[in-house]
Amino acid sequence: MIKPKIPKNEAERLHALRTLQILDTSHEERFDRVTRMAKRMFGVSISLVSLVDENRQWFKSAQGIDASETPREISFCGHAINQDGLFIIPDALEDERFYDNPLVTDAPNIRFYAGYPLKLRQGINLGTLCLIDGEPKELDEEDQQLLEDLGAMIEQEINSIQLATLDELTLISNRRGFLSLAEHSRNVCLRKKMSMTIILFDLNKFKPINDEYGHHEGDFALTQFANVMRDVFRDSDVIGRLGGDEFVAMLNDTDKEQIDAVLNRFDDAIEAMNQSINKPYKIAYSAGVASFSYQTDMSLDEMIERADAAMYEQKKARSR
Repeated sequence: MIKPKIPKNEAERLHALRTLQILDTSHEERFDRVTRMAKRMFGVSISLVSLVDENRQWFKSAQGIDASETPREISFCGHAINQDGLFIIPDALEDERFYDNPLVTDAPNIRFYAGYPLKLRQGINLGTLCLIDGEPKELDEEDQQLLEDLGAMIEQEINSIQLATLDELTLISNRRGFLSLAEHSRNVCLRKKMSMTIILFDLNKFKPINDEYGHHEGDFALTQFANVMRDVFRDSDVIGRLGGDEFVAMLNDTDKEQIDAVLNRFDDAIEAMNQSINKPYKIAYSAGVASFSYQTDMSLDEMIERADAAMYEQKKARSR
């Protein structure tokens, strides 16, 4: 058995997947109707909407199988997300990657597999719409087009979720998505009696980048800044783009020394990023920090406003 390779943009891919808040949710008719159609149209025993998480593939919709997930290292879909086109295995017993795979040698005894990679955008494949059967099969050109059309229907449904919670440019949470995830994190802090910290970031001299070099460079700067946030902050931290050139992070269970260390790492990462992109401008920022007890009565919006006030105080201090 050959294990699937990990995509080069795995961190970005996983962050986008988790920000959608679609994992471990209940089945939905808008996905189930497509997998029912696929199972019937292709005459296969199983059809799935499979989302490839860090160590598993989880089934948002499943027809013909009771399992809700399988390990990623034995998944066919883990291979499928590494390409943009259809991933088709006519007979798994004749494929060196799969002939001794436990999903082939044991239940569900896969012989045929065809997967359409579900793209959030170009290069970001979250999972697949896939067909599975216990008998070898071939898909002619018309069948392949049909599978692509059904896959596009699933992508449209995922995109509708994305518009609600994910910033389309940077693929981190938008304001709505951030507030939703932050509220969940706040509840965890309350149960475990942990402190909370909001860090608000504002890009300095962002307008001149747009004015002098074009909006495509402004978009590039925003994306690079989001990538640094994704790399520096922990998986347990909640990050988002509030809008424009404002970004936010919510940390839990961190004292002042730890927060200072995070900000130092972030500053170093921004400096390294500026050196690596070799642009005629530098991406710079101001940051405001506000920490709160788990018992605070403030709303998340009020907590963000407190961090915003701290950020503007920092800007004033620098301008003196």
